[in-house]
Amino acid sequence: MPWIPSLASNSRPSNFGIFISHKIKSKVFFGRVLDSLEIETSYYSVGNVLTDEMYLRAPFQVAIKDRSVSILDKPIFINLEPNDSYTIRVDNQEKIWGAIGGLTDSFNDPYTVFLPPEDSAVFESDISGNFQGVGMEIGVREGILTVIAPLKGTPAEKAGVRAQDKILKIDDTPTTNINSDEAVKLIRGKQGTKVSLTILRDDVEDPIIIAVTRGVINIPTINTRILSDGIFVIELYNFSAISGDLFRTALREFVASRSNNLILDLRGNPGGYLEAAIDMTSWFLPLGEVVVREDFGGNREEVVHRSKGYSIFGKRLNMVILIDGGSASASEILAGALSEHGIATLVGSTSYGKGSVQELVKITQETSLKVTIARWLTPLGISISEGGLTPDIEVGRTFEDEGKGIDPQLQAAVEICLLYTSDAADE
Repeated sequence: MPWIPSLASNSRPSNFGIFISHKIKSKVFFGRVLDSLEIETSYYSVGNVLTDEMYLRAPFQVAIKDRSVSILDKPIFINLEPNDSYTIRVDNQEKIWGAIGGLTDSFNDPYTVFLPPEDSAVFESDISGNFQGVGMEIGVREGILTVIAPLKGTPAEKAGVRAQDKILKIDDTPTTNINSDEAVKLIRGKQGTKVSLTILRDDVEDPIIIAVTRGVINIPTINTRILSDGIFVIELYNFSAISGDLFRTALREFVASRSNNLILDLRGNPGGYLEAAIDMTSWFLPLGEVVVREDFGGNREEVVHRSKGYSIFGKRLNMVILIDGGSASASEILAGALSEHGIATLVGSTSYGKGSVQELVKITQETSLKVTIARWLTPLGISISEGGLTPDIEVGRTFEDEGKGIDPQLQAAVEICLLYTSDAADE
């Protein structure tokens, strides 16, 4: 028998089914679920109710009186009118996926997510490093969909999207109470099509709308250059499976340049593989030094990841690491380790604070589950998740600076390197 919610002007949500939410504000009474797998007050996640609107997630069909609305590839909003009745038809497979999704939602952890076939395919395309979209890392922070960082040279960066931008709407769809995986499905699309992002930015009073033309995204990894004062710069954009080898090649270039001054630019780097971060850190630390601690919250013994001891640089190395609000995860592991071991000075603005560990569990050939199993701690035991990394020297960079091609953070890093060089010459 179908599930039919009806409007009751003076009633509050009770016994609702096919639905999971902790923020119901509508005066809508949900009829009792007359099907299997009923779980007290939550059953199946198809959306959220906000004031007088019902939000449904694809792919479902809704019958409104004599009209039929197909929900195919993106969420829609349907206004609830007095005395209207709605029938939601859900097949058994969708019920199972919804039950699993509801259980993961109950953890209130934006990084613990069930991936049904469509979402799992998107995730696998991320890992491959080639997909069609706008090219930015996003996450939910304090309940708000937030840009971690636009990737270098992608449509998002070229259109003006910035780290820490809060995404209020994707086209006409509000982002209230949708997770990052759902948002990714809305943002991605065929090359050449456009997506409109309504964004709230800290230094701008009113929301702004940025239209981005989708393209084929080939995730960049690394770039090197030598500044006029002989300072060598490595710009690392992510910690992919091949980034360790590329970083080793970049260090060879640095050694060949005969410079003692190195700036590692991790701004806008959303992270990636832990092993890549450990491998890169090992070029600067002796064997056995702590790189990062994996804390399981008392459920099992702490795991300590240590340097492999490549350590080819002596005390004459002058190193500065640039970070900002787009530096996350593996970026924070590397920067935190080299800072606490006294190898590098951190310059820029506070990092993102993504310090959780996810494990990918295959449920079927087409579905998987991302589960948070631990938290990253710096060598001194500081949780990366609690506020991110604070730079030794805080230097901001405004939108106007970027527009004018001015980089006060990089300039501050250069001045520190030159100061170290001067001090060494005086010894």
